[in-house]
Amino acid sequence: MSELRKFQYFVNNNWYDPIGGKYFNSENPANGEDWAKIPDCTEADINNAVLAAKAAFYDGPWGSMHPSERGRILRRIGDVISKHADRLGTIETRDNGKLPKMITPGLKPEQWQVDSWHYYAGMCDKFEGSLIPAEAPNIHNYLKWEPFGVVAQILPWNSPLGTLIWKLAPCLAAGNTVVLKPSEHSSCSTLELMDVLLEADLPEGVLNVVTGYGDSTGEPLISHPDVRMVSFTGSTYGGRAVARLAAQQVKPVIMELGGKSPQIVLPDADIDLAVNGIAGGIFPAGGQSCISGSRLLIHESIIEEFTEKLIKVVSKAQVGPPNEPDTQIGPMANKPHYQRVLNLIAEAEDAGHNLLLDGRSKCCDRGYYIGPTVFSNVPNDSELAQTEIFGPVVSTESWNSDAIVVRKANDTIFGLAAGIWSKDIGKAMRIADKIEAGTVYINNYFNAATQSPVGGFKQSGYGRENGWEGMRSYMQTKSVWLSTDPAQPDPFG
Repeated sequence: MSELRKFQYFVNNNWYDPIGGKYFNSENPANGEDWAKIPDCTEADINNAVLAAKAAFYDGPWGSMHPSERGRILRRIGDVISKHADRLGTIETRDNGKLPKMITPGLKPEQWQVDSWHYYAGMCDKFEGSLIPAEAPNIHNYLKWEPFGVVAQILPWNSPLGTLIWKLAPCLAAGNTVVLKPSEHSSCSTLELMDVLLEADLPEGVLNVVTGYGDSTGEPLISHPDVRMVSFTGSTYGGRAVARLAAQQVKPVIMELGGKSPQIVLPDADIDLAVNGIAGGIFPAGGQSCISGSRLLIHESIIEEFTEKLIKVVSKAQVGPPNEPDTQIGPMANKPHYQRVLNLIAEAEDAGHNLLLDGRSKCCDRGYYIGPTVFSNVPNDSELAQTEIFGPVVSTESWNSDAIVVRKANDTIFGLAAGIWSKDIGKAMRIADKIEAGTVYINNYFNAATQSPVGGFKQSGYGRENGWEGMRSYMQTKSVWLSTDPAQPDPFG
């Protein structure tokens, strides 16, 4: 076995070993082998990072920098990332098994993840205040937007770089400083990005990264008294824990959490279009996306034809190592998650659900591979239909009226996304109005853009990322009252 690459954590534009001296290993899910050592940061390390971010905000140039200058720095960040797209993509693929074609192209020049930095660079000096016509004599009342200060951002393991950019670009554009904590299962690409960003000449302390586990790293970061805001992407279970911790100090939180997104196929739908869109909306990423459309609600008149075509399409998928040129679906991102998905498939089978396509046939001795898995005729109130599996598993159920399918679609604790497939655009739009989800796709799926806000309803989270809403989430308003004719009578005269 080759020597493991040793990473350090990042504070004040410098690299540090953890004060406690402990590390944990990160494995390559393509083969199950350890390849890197990650700092196991604890409270002392977190304190160093937060204090650096606090000093950068209150005492360094960042807090007093003109928004236009912040914009120029954000443009440099985007350009530097695109320069090192292949390097960053290679690290992320090795660390969490995601296909290179799902990472690297988006980091190239003029692609959306780089454009995010340019988009928010342009917004830095566009948040204008307003004059409020307050009903008070001789008063000039105006509103201004201000950053929170130090923001803790906690990343998921499925798309570390993509999620980081969604969070970081608007947060820095708003004028905040940041302490990032990537998942313990995929920390390496975030740390590699910090080395890349040294070329962007970001002021010291503006951006810091600590690594480790939820209880020993995440909790003290969220609870640190100098952290003024928290942004979290992860499971709904994790989101509840973050919300409880943040509530103890009344900190605002942005959370993008789990989902169990419905795909509604109407009887007039283009079935081939729907099959391809639905398959593409979950299987290429191995189902490891929060918006994966895994509950397939198919009209009873077409469910047999739809299911046959779906099986035919997804059975062709090539499952294998992410760097192989013919691979179309890579591994589960880590061993605990792989075992969880296998357990959920087994439990669904034991519950008597009809298994039409068993992805466990793709399991190997090395690596964490599961192929497309399809269950049919699964009741919406079953454990299978209600649990976010976060794997390449879908279930079908039939329906026969619009009212019923809307009720089934909304009958979940989640509300992140939904898909509707129909040639009747008017009906599709009317159904979309009734769906309780932050994003609804009609005759397409899985699209995203920097300009379009993303977030959930119900237990899929609150707050928004991307677009104008994404930057506003990282700012707070201040109302200033100025007397143009000061006169304060003696209140007791």
